[in-house]
Amino acid sequence: MQDRLLSFLGIAQKAGKVVSGGEQCENAIRSGQAKLVVLALDAKKNTSEMIQNKCGYYGVALIRYGTKDALGRAIGKGERACAAVTDEGLGLNIKKLYDSGKKEE
Repeated sequence: MQDRLLSFLGIAQKAGKVVSGGEQCENAIRSGQAKLVVLALDAKKNTSEMIQNKCGYYGVALIRYGTKDALGRAIGKGERACAAVTDEGLGLNIKKLYDSGKKEE
């Protein structure tokens, strides 16, 4: 599952439909652009709480997945604590992939 989910995230990045990093994700959530946020499991506590609170308040889907290094590599950048997908279709596909992987565990 991990490779496929991160591959979809990379595809979204190539399509220009991903913003990454705490501040940029927060802005995308607040502005309504973010359709799905992927938050690294090893993100710092403050970042995790802030992103989780914003997603909850604004009704944005959130998944906790991967490491900062893996998220960064998936989108062709350095370590990233979070990445927001701004395309609804791509966001839904990534969420479905994540949900189907959870059922297999």
